[in-house]
Amino acid sequence: MPAAKTLSRLSAIMGTGYTSSPTRHCERPKMMWGKRPDFIVREQVPFNAEPPGEVLAGRALTALDTFYCRNHGTFPDIPPQQWSATVGGMVDRPITLTYEQLTNRFSAHSVVATLVCAGNRRAEMLKVRPIPGKDPWAHGAISTAEWRGARLADVLDAAGVRQQDGLQVAFNAPDMAPEASPIQAYGSSIPLSKAMSEEVLLAWQMNSEPLPRIHGGPVRVVVPGYIGARSVKWVNHITVQPGPSDNYFQALDYRILPPETDPDTAAPGEGISLSSLPLNCDILYPGDGAEIPAGPLTIQGWALVGDGRGIGRVDVSFDGGHTWRQADLQPATSRWAWRLWSLTVEALPGPMIVKARAWDDTGVTQPESAAALWNPRGYGNNSWAHVDVNVGK
Repeated sequence: MPAAKTLSRLSAIMGTGYTSSPTRHCERPKMMWGKRPDFIVREQVPFNAEPPGEVLAGRALTALDTFYCRNHGTFPDIPPQQWSATVGGMVDRPITLTYEQLTNRFSAHSVVATLVCAGNRRAEMLKVRPIPGKDPWAHGAISTAEWRGARLADVLDAAGVRQQDGLQVAFNAPDMAPEASPIQAYGSSIPLSKAMSEEVLLAWQMNSEPLPRIHGGPVRVVVPGYIGARSVKWVNHITVQPGPSDNYFQALDYRILPPETDPDTAAPGEGISLSSLPLNCDILYPGDGAEIPAGPLTIQGWALVGDGRGIGRVDVSFDGGHTWRQADLQPATSRWAWRLWSLTVEALPGPMIVKARAWDDTGVTQPESAAALWNPRGYGNNSWAHVDVNVGK
């Protein structure tokens, strides 16, 4: 089928906002899927897009029209009254939950958590070596929301989950992913120990609004402290099993492969499976390549670490990392959310290179170079943040 006809057919299936233009581009369509007009669209089908990093600066919570989007296929349109999820596998009482049962039978809990794409800041790795077939995420594939839903632990307890070492909880969704080989619905898994943590939710609200379809509504998994790929959207199957999911996105894709590996021929299970977020930080304002006036300049960014650890401090350098100044950290809104930071300096005319690094509360800091972290899929860039700006007179 010609590409234009294929996309037109997808437009009819997925709703408004799609055209017969090529799928990979950086146009800025007007309010596509309710997003702000300045969204940077990496792909139209599936819809993958990020806001400019500057619009995230200084905001503890990310507005719904600004929250980044990462998808692997066309996303389903499931009314709440038609949603259900099975809970089975190594449980004593397999159950099927409707939306009404989930929202009424279980206590609702809220958590402020940052979700981040494993490929965020991949654009910096692309400057080291090419990474074919992967979107060039810059600074915006990260966002923070207040999520509300039932604790996954309560649902698993209701199903009589068996407590054994090494068990995993696998999630499956109805969205089909053409990039998978073979083509299959999206899936993932997390250790049972994480699934039973109080912060992991089956969420139906986002920033006090019903969970939008584009972000996994009516119900999605939210796994704070882990890469966004584990927070499966539109979840419809939850399975307790002896080992990790064999889904393409767990066994093959979201893995740190050795630099010399051909990702097209990598065997299932090769490399390091991504889970907990590494210590990381970024500069959101000013943006890379920005033209700014001389005078007082407030540099803003975020710092984040997984596993519920804390941020100890953030340092900023203006001389390539020879000397550093400590930034001001805003109070943490949650142990699972980014900490925003800022530093006001006097910007002098000419080029300015700004670098930033975070330390966690155990004394661990970030690696210096994206080149040292390069991998064939461009995941996990947590090197020092840096932007180049030009200061006018």
